[in-house]
Amino acid sequence: MVPLSYYLILSVILFGIGMFGALTRRNAVGILMALELMFNAVNLNFVAFSRYLPQSLMQGQIFAIFVITVAAAEAAVGLAIVLGLYRNFQTINVDEINLMKW
Repeated sequence: MVPLSYYLILSVILFGIGMFGALTRRNAVGILMALELMFNAVNLNFVAFSRYLPQSLMQGQIFAIFVITVAAAEAAVGLAIVLGLYRNFQTINVDEINLMKW
């Protein structure tokens, strides 16, 4: 049986890679993919704690399903925004889009 600490270490590594990707990417699609990686790290934590804590009654799996649902909605809305920005600015580079600047 794999100890809980292995899952937590893997989750921290995945979250760190996602955070690094979200902060260093210039491409909007790359930023969205990094956010999805961070959501998956959180899901791994939920499921691991649900498995190893007593009397959990599958709360971790239920929260993971909610996070997956929110991530799917975020991806759909995010990609729609990226498509709209591409139509207006002909780029998805977040440094070149100055729509919200004064």
